[in-house]
Amino acid sequence: MKNPYKTIIKTLNLIYKPILGESSAKTIKGETIGYLTGIVYLKPDHKICAMAKLAGCMAGCLESAGRGAFNSVQKARIAKTRFYYDNQQSFLLSLAADVWSLQNKAKKLGFIPLVRPNGTSDIPYENLIVHDGKNIFQLFPDVQFYDYTKHPSRNLTGKTPGNYDLTYSFSAITPKPVSIKGLINPDNSRVAVVFQKQSDIPDNFRGWPVIDGDNTDVRHIEPKAVVVALYAKGKAKRDFSGFTQIKGVHYA
Repeated sequence: MKNPYKTIIKTLNLIYKPILGESSAKTIKGETIGYLTGIVYLKPDHKICAMAKLAGCMAGCLESAGRGAFNSVQKARIAKTRFYYDNQQSFLLSLAADVWSLQNKAKKLGFIPLVRPNGTSDIPYENLIVHDGKNIFQLFPDVQFYDYTKHPSRNLTGKTPGNYDLTYSFSAITPKPVSIKGLINPDNSRVAVVFQKQSDIPDNFRGWPVIDGDNTDVRHIEPKAVVVALYAKGKAKRDFSGFTQIKGVHYA
């Protein structure tokens, strides 16, 4: 079966470029529980990560972790980001083509398809029309999507068929009124917190029960109203701004 979105791209004289990819160690772990994951990795900046300045997370951004430390990976992410800015229609249709391929591959392998549109960005894809008046979530109602976000007020009402799970990303630097909006937003299922050391992750954080978020990246199957603990990697290990939580400094 031909990929319908590649056909649309060709018909519109647009360009296809691969968008999904770069599986991480955690997404590979997700395969052990039946999920085949595709992730979009871009080069973060203050446009596609609009809340990064308030959150103070750009310096310690996890995009430097794992494979992101390699120059070749950084170049590929920069190229994808330029593609997003220079030809957003082609980018979005290419993403749709890749989701379609992932869905079919997962079916053949006996996996459940899972897509994270914002691996190292914070783009509100629910507001971007891809084709036929629909966004990426509406085009693929049988595919589960998930993301972390620092946007406090993203509104998914009427924009998805219930297949997009959001986890609010906490930073102690973010002004309290903004954080409160993010924490109480009903479209944010849980809260992710980056801790400096895995051994220092507490059982409770600011009154919320804590669960381990580093076993897999399959967020949508986890409980709501919990803190998902992530431990610092890459530049985040040396972050002392308040984005990375340090025992004895930010919590007891």
